[in-house]
Amino acid sequence: MSPVSRNRSANSGVNIEAKQQNLRLRANMMRAVRRFFDDRGYLEVETPHILSAPIPELHIAYIETPRGVLHPSPELYMKQLLASGYERIYQISRCFRAGERGGRHLPEFTLLEWYCAGTDYRGLMKECEAMIRFVAGKLGLGSSIMYQGKEIGLDSPWDRVTVREAFGRYASVSLDSALASGRFEEILVGEIEPHLGHPRPTFLHDYPASMASLSRLRAGDDSVCERVELYLAGLEIANGFSELNDPKEQRRRFERDLAARERSGAPTFPLPEEFLRILSRMPESAGIALGLDRLAMVLTDQAGIADVVAFVPAS
Repeated sequence: MSPVSRNRSANSGVNIEAKQQNLRLRANMMRAVRRFFDDRGYLEVETPHILSAPIPELHIAYIETPRGVLHPSPELYMKQLLASGYERIYQISRCFRAGERGGRHLPEFTLLEWYCAGTDYRGLMKECEAMIRFVAGKLGLGSSIMYQGKEIGLDSPWDRVTVREAFGRYASVSLDSALASGRFEEILVGEIEPHLGHPRPTFLHDYPASMASLSRLRAGDDSVCERVELYLAGLEIANGFSELNDPKEQRRRFERDLAARERSGAPTFPLPEEFLRILSRMPESAGIALGLDRLAMVLTDQAGIADVVAFVPAS
């Protein structure tokens, strides 16, 4: 069976000529991304796609194989490289999550992930801003772009809003009430996200400490963690944080999340012991995962992710 017959063509939203234009811009975007990181002394790396012991993420449905699970992001192996002395690394990687399909989601997608030693989530925000501005410039898009009728100005500085501030501005309930009622994600997605990322990109940061799966808590305020997400015109583009490098605390969080997966009936796997073993050697650092398919959506002004990929995975 040919590759084409195993996959569904993604020409659903635009005609073939427009689709080709989108894919050309996407290819140029990829070249610009690599140029940005290469010029800054980052090393491009490749890591294994199959994990025998993944992170026990609460809300991820893993795709299982006979040898393990397909990785939902390359972070485990990339952090092991950080701990081994690689101070600036990036990767453009295919990633996999079961049950994710829709206008903004695919079960197989492309992530840009990068890590830098000697910085934190504040430095990460600055670098993320610089990278997207660089890419837009290389694509000839200028200092502002239009996405689905919304103008996004790319000139610095971009907006920075804490999660608590965002709930105070846009939500019908307080942050504390949303957390207590288990409605945090519902309120965030339905009431807050549509306001973020225009007229300028928005970094939403300082998430509740309970959401600090792999991020460190903020010095001087352990009620929040040093986690940040980037939004463009209401679309979440990236998720990153200052890295936790305390193996005891990380093990405690993993065991908590593993127990939660067991209670929910989700499949469970062994803890990533090799990662935990070397975590104490990981320097102060920050890392972020950015969805390149979604960034391509914004840069080509496409409402659906299918219009910026050559093929939509069959399952």
